Amino acid sequence: MEFDLRKAINAISDVVQNRPAPIREFDQIYMKVADMVIQAEYVARVFDNKDIVFVGDGDGIALSAAHLKAQNVINYGPRSITLLDFDERIVNSVRRFGEKLQPKIEISAHLYNVAEALPPEHFGAYDGFHINPPWGASNDGESVIAFFERGSQATKEKSLGIVVIADDPDLLWTQEVLRDTQRRALELGYVVSELLPQLHLYHLDDAPDLRSCSCLFRRIDPSCMQITSEPLESARLENFYGKSSPLRFRYVRERPTLNTERESDQLYILEKLEVENG
Repeated sequence: MEFDLRKAINAISDVVQNRPAPIREFDQIYMKVADMVIQAEYVARVFDNKDIVFVGDGDGIALSAAHLKAQNVINYGPRSITLLDFDERIVNSVRRFGEKLQPKIEISAHLYNVAEALPPEHFGAYDGFHINPPWGASNDGESVIAFFERGSQATKEKSLGIVVIADDPDLLWTQEVLRDTQRRALELGYVVSELLPQLHLYHLDDAPDLRSCSCLFRRIDPSCMQITSEPLESARLENFYGKSSPLRFRYVRERPTLNTERESDQLYILEKLEVENG
């Protein structure tokens, strides 16, 4: 991993400036800048010349990997990036920033909530996926597994998946979620190809030392692929964002101000999710 660190940090700072303010109630907790550099370079290297999908990306790792490549900080990276996110502020900020990166890399962003079935146009369309979901401390990792399933559904037979989740050997719940995620991955035909433990820190006031790992999964058994995508059952929505914090809203809708070049002061409107399966 050889590149100009100053150029890399400056490139990532452009992405950070573009991000909307996080909504803590939805577990939007942003990664620190130095660790964004590390993760973005890793994503660019693993997914070099591939078409990939990010199922959620408040941190801005998708844009970071693309921007590092577009700014010639690195000479590798994804061929195309698609973002699926339930926050319209994030979707719009990625679209605006992505326009500046054309034609060096193709970036698109679409509104999508993991509680709903994956739209057909995204099913099996990509070479790899990246997720950094709610870490599942209060729902036995169910939120992580839901995001993993959507990423799996969106990718082809021979695909890779990068999963970023909490990793602290002294916190049992983080190790149990990591175990259960790997168990579900095996059921879906994946094996762990690489694990980078305790890699990232976050702007998290109540747990400033809590780190996450980056786990790379490789699909080896296409016969385990899910052939359909269904809405999440209502029981899986409970405690999705933490204790007594279920998944109740379909979208965060943007309410823009006059300051369109900087997203941190955006207001928002919450659009409720209609659960049809009880």
